[in-house]
Amino acid sequence: MRRAGKPLIGITGPDHGGLVAWWFTARAVRRAGGKPLRLRPGKPLPLNHLDGLIIGGGADVSPDMYGQQRLPELEQLRDRGLTGWRAMMGFVLFPLLLVLRKLFASPLSGLDRARDELEERLIRKARHAGLPMLGICRGMQLLNVSAGGSLHQNIESFYQEHPAIRSVLPRKLIQLKADSRLASILATTRLHVNALHDQAIAELGDDYRVSAEEKNGVIQAVEHAGDRFEIGVQWHPEYLPQRPEQRALFAALVKAAGSAGAGSHTT
Repeated sequence: MRRAGKPLIGITGPDHGGLVAWWFTARAVRRAGGKPLRLRPGKPLPLNHLDGLIIGGGADVSPDMYGQQRLPELEQLRDRGLTGWRAMMGFVLFPLLLVLRKLFASPLSGLDRARDELEERLIRKARHAGLPMLGICRGMQLLNVSAGGSLHQNIESFYQEHPAIRSVLPRKLIQLKADSRLASILATTRLHVNALHDQAIAELGDDYRVSAEEKNGVIQAVEHAGDRFEIGVQWHPEYLPQRPEQRALFAALVKAAGSAGAGSHTT
């Protein structure tokens, strides 16, 4: 039988930075009745009592995980030199950018291979044990990749007529599939969400289905097509605690973890 107490929810993140994401996600889990546990590559923790798993946002998923090479233009972004007034602004803003990158877990290279490996291993174990999972932004992408899917490394071309929205506020309108588990949880088929991503799902992984997308076809949420509680959202629900539908997502995960935890912990 499952042990007494609150469901223990693992929340993944990087070794360096990611404090804002961790704080908001942990708070959402506690508010939903769960107990959060931080998981990082450099600090492996025993998972034998884990009841649920959240794969958090952050760095891009390494493209070699889905059979691609890093696009040259993405490699060049961090090496591009600035001159004139741009260079002057760079000297002024660089310290602030470093702080923001550390807080929001966005390394200068855009990749974190150690975290990829940790999370891929955790996802595999969670699937084997039947634990409920929620993927957030990068986490949704990794859930899909670990099931055999692929990603668009750069989605700028999807927004040629309308600029891509990048905001922590719920400014992007998406459409949910009426028959999806996600629509049932959020109790809506139209939703405004935030957007902090540069990549998106291309090919779906095995046994996955689209549960939400933008008008231009960019996938905004996926879920397991069967009975498993595996949901991935491209937005950041942890940064929208004022929205009842976003709180409902964490509540559904914790509830599923409380049920699925009986005799199905990882080892």
